[in-house]
Amino acid sequence: MRIAIAQIDTVVGDIPGNTARVLERIAAARDADADLVLFPELALTGYPPEDLLARTHFVAENRAALDRVAAACTGIAAFVGFVDRHDGMLRNAAALCEGGSVTLVYHKRMLPNYGVFDEERYFEPGSDPVVCEVGGVAVAPTVCEDVWLPAVPAEAASAGARLIVNISASPFHAGKAPARERMLRDRARENGVWLAYCNLVGGQDELVFDGRSVVVSPAGEVVARAAAFAEELLVVDLPGLALPADPALPAVPATPPAVSAPAAPTAAAPSGEPGPAGLEEMYGALTLGLADYVRKNGFADVVVGLSGGIDSALVATIAADALGPEHVHGVTMPSRYSSAGSVEDSRELASALGIGFHELSIEPAFSAFLDTLAPVFAGHGPDVTEENLQARVRGTLLMALSNKFGWLVLATGNKSELSVGYSTLYGDMVGGFAPIKDVFKTVVYDLARWRNERPGGAVVPHAVIAKPPSAELRPDQLDEDSLPPYEVLDAILAAYVEDDLSREAIVARGHDRATVERVCELVDGAEYKRRQGPLGIRVTPKAFGKDRRMPVTNRYRG
Repeated sequence: MRIAIAQIDTVVGDIPGNTARVLERIAAARDADADLVLFPELALTGYPPEDLLARTHFVAENRAALDRVAAACTGIAAFVGFVDRHDGMLRNAAALCEGGSVTLVYHKRMLPNYGVFDEERYFEPGSDPVVCEVGGVAVAPTVCEDVWLPAVPAEAASAGARLIVNISASPFHAGKAPARERMLRDRARENGVWLAYCNLVGGQDELVFDGRSVVVSPAGEVVARAAAFAEELLVVDLPGLALPADPALPAVPATPPAVSAPAAPTAAAPSGEPGPAGLEEMYGALTLGLADYVRKNGFADVVVGLSGGIDSALVATIAADALGPEHVHGVTMPSRYSSAGSVEDSRELASALGIGFHELSIEPAFSAFLDTLAPVFAGHGPDVTEENLQARVRGTLLMALSNKFGWLVLATGNKSELSVGYSTLYGDMVGGFAPIKDVFKTVVYDLARWRNERPGGAVVPHAVIAKPPSAELRPDQLDEDSLPPYEVLDAILAAYVEDDLSREAIVARGHDRATVERVCELVDGAEYKRRQGPLGIRVTPKAFGKDRRMPVTNRYRG
């Protein structure tokens, strides 16, 4: 059997566009002489469709699209992800399309309801394994979570399947890919079957899907692997599944050719690891997530406030790499407290990246605010109020540029700052998207250094990386005046925010009790800020938003 895996980037709600993409890949797979082509989970609706599923006409349009796809499946079979309405209930489903019609529908049996997943809110689970014949081969369809638990693949193999196909929408987080691939290898080896896994690729709001579809042999060996963070049509020959019609014909070749549509098949052996890892992997997720959010929401250009600090430098760099420098506009907005070096560092960064650059002083507006408030503030000395005013003036200017030119404002806050509320509502939290929202400050520095080591030379000025971090909202201000050193802070935050450890457990890890108590209080008290902030790309196992959902009004401290 020759199988094609169509690793595509869909758009939630764009049923016509998704259908066109599916039809295009069916034609390419047929041209590559594939017998069967796989598409990701819910390929026709995009994943996750969330409360669009409450609209009956949306579900009906997705079903009509499936009929159009099925009509195109002549001379080739396809498993396509769609939403099925069965017995009055919605099901996350895979349809087998062949001979111009839908010949079989499989309903996902294991519905994830943890982390970023809410499938039990929308779907009813299937109950039975399905084994069907495709091109003389016994094939069992599964959908995403079905293959993560041993029971479903085992039942399919016991029912006679020799090939298990899994159509998936498995979201990215750092370090997940090797574990996922080990799981797929285990399932194939445990059951002595071929396993073909088709994963979604692309950004959807805060989620990124990394692709990395694979074909695994019954011995648990990865024989072909699609790219990470890119669309691809992977075509692979699976030997020994079915006898040729004429015994004199040669067997299917054992060397699996891989092909990226629309190129012709070429020999390609998979590497030992599932694509990029570490900082390279995270950077790839951030660029794809940003590019897709901008493109899928109808924007062309973005604007970034450049403070001369590391966060805005990294965001501008990611944006330039994701969108092209001609679509990125940097704005430095100095105040009476800004150092000359910060303005020059911002200018140097913009020049190195080749992005647009504007300098807008906030001093006139800031002074006007102080004059307006002077009668009310009489008798009260300067405090954080005046600091926040500067951030809010900057936010206003960025939003004015957005309104005038249609540029999407990128917020530059990182996970460390957002965790403890070291940010200003309606100020530096202004923005339509926050690319590094889920990146701790220490990792921000690591990503900047990594990017500077790429071919083409450094783009983030050395001074930006070397200088002590500062909001520059008062004389001689440093972040460490208000926060523990970031190496200490990030370790505590990882334990409290991502691992859900108690304060006592964090202290037991060797951290100072008073520091732990203070950091945890800051995290708990900043929930209302985070709830009002922009979306950002999820790159860790637990991000603020879909993953971590805490009540704003909450007196529990533990």
